[in-house]
Amino acid sequence: MRFKLLAATAAVAVLASGSAFAQSANLTIWSWNVAASALKSTLPGFNKQFPDIKITVEDLGKQPGLRQDARCLRCRGDGLPDIVSIENFEAEIFWSRFPDCFANLKELGYTADIQAKFPDFKRTELEVGDVAYAMPWDSGPVAVFYRRDLYEKAGVDPSTISTWDDFIAAGKKDFRRQSRRRHGAGRLQRRQRMVSHDRQRTGLRLLFDRRSEHHHQPAGLRRLAAKGEGDEGCRDADVGQLGRKIQANTAGKAASQLYGGWYEGTVRSTSPDLKGKWGVYRMPSLTADGPHAANLGGSSLAISATSANKEAAWKFVNYALGTDEGQITMLKEFGLVPSLLSAEKDPFVNEPQPYWGGQKVWADILATLPKIVPSRGTAFQSDAEAIFKATQTKFFAGGYPDAKAALDDAAKQIASATGLPIAQ
Repeated sequence: MRFKLLAATAAVAVLASGSAFAQSANLTIWSWNVAASALKSTLPGFNKQFPDIKITVEDLGKQPGLRQDARCLRCRGDGLPDIVSIENFEAEIFWSRFPDCFANLKELGYTADIQAKFPDFKRTELEVGDVAYAMPWDSGPVAVFYRRDLYEKAGVDPSTISTWDDFIAAGKKDFRRQSRRRHGAGRLQRRQRMVSHDRQRTGLRLLFDRRSEHHHQPAGLRRLAAKGEGDEGCRDADVGQLGRKIQANTAGKAASQLYGGWYEGTVRSTSPDLKGKWGVYRMPSLTADGPHAANLGGSSLAISATSANKEAAWKFVNYALGTDEGQITMLKEFGLVPSLLSAEKDPFVNEPQPYWGGQKVWADILATLPKIVPSRGTAFQSDAEAIFKATQTKFFAGGYPDAKAALDDAAKQIASATGLPIAQ
């Protein structure tokens, strides 16, 4: 009788967990930089619930996600870890080229109720038909990060900046005599990013139709056609790489940085001596009554199809990304903006943040999430974006007679690179 009782107890334990296999496992995750550190910050909370699932987060450094070893993908996932971080922007490249390398999360517990916890713009690039290749992680609602002290000295009130024209006019103010730097804080932002965010905000970032059968000529970009939009303010603030942006911040060479919400953690952690001198305001729009919303960056977590511990991997993914506890931990520690809609209601989101001069920056940033227009990356997005950015750079340098010529040239190059016709 005692043997039967013990056996029955063990069977109940197995049924309660869904799988005995999922209760004990050693998992490896690939991620990078702050994202890797953020995942590590969730481990204490996760292991309180699942003490027998041991997790190792490997930081791949500056190269995001699977770029480190595409050979693994070509070998149908052999060599991949249990869980991988993938940037949303490039996600569809992996699904289209290596669809057999990733598990369908719907088969592991990613139900319709859980999917509904995330905004459409985050799920669009991660799901193909009935397959969910990854679960949304952080997002990048765009905001303007600005130096309160420099704005005040230059006489710029951020509450009056509603449109791109307002932003450009503010950029022409004389910040330089205040900072005593020839190429100092007068540069609000480089124009190329303004164009990029306008495209995403209006849905024009979608360079391809939903089936990727055609690509659209990127038209209607009023910002691109505005030749004199920043010669005295925005144009020369070329601090494109993240490292150079950080240097510009700490050296006082940037009055504004237009970036995704996750940039909060970067500013706070790399410029601690500037506490109280930074603030945030909503991104400008084409018109005063525009949505003032776009997304830049953001990632997801996928589970390898070759993982021997898929059930355990799903438990971690669902904890880190599908619970307020997991998402708010990463927000507090490293400024990773939750995609999980319920996390917006967490008390922390509405708390004044000392570093940001007591501003409730997370309430302001997260308020834009529902307004972001969904857009697809497609399998050709990286190629198309590289062409379009090069065209923008050439246009700003005077390499085209007008904006239409630049856009016509970009469309032809994209058609040549992808083999897709231009939609009429």
